Amino acid sequence: MYDEFDKSLLDVLQHAGKSSAQDLAERTHLSATPCWRRVKRMEEDGVIEKYVAVLDPRKVGLHATAFVHVSLTDHTEATIARFDAFVQASDQVTECYSITGEADFVLKVMATDPEDLESFIMKELLGLGVVRASMTNFVLRRTKDTHALPLHGFAPGRG
Repeated sequence: MYDEFDKSLLDVLQHAGKSSAQDLAERTHLSATPCWRRVKRMEEDGVIEKYVAVLDPRKVGLHATAFVHVSLTDHTEATIARFDAFVQASDQVTECYSITGEADFVLKVMATDPEDLESFIMKELLGLGVVRASMTNFVLRRTKDTHALPLHGFAPGRG
């Protein structure tokens, strides 16, 4: 079972994932050893999947972001497997979701510039031979970008 201390630990880690056990203890009003044990338990339970460094896309040369809505030619197992393999292998696709509505998937694609994005879509994505149609929304400006999840659904007593 999880409690309010666990929720507090998750909140701190989502915003400062490099926090030491001592930092966590100070920010959650627990001692370091219980903090460490709680974090380890949540890692083992899969609540905490991984720790990552969040990079500024512009500072690593990625100046174009787009959301690409993709409709597949059909929904056979082979088509979906080919598309999924492509998505998993492409480092330019940073997120992929199977969605409802007119499209089958939406991809978040990062590129160095608009020309690089066009090349990715025209040569790689459409070149797969399994995409019936695509519609691209080019991102003009990020107004919010967070990886922190809302924790109001992480209620004490659930586990």
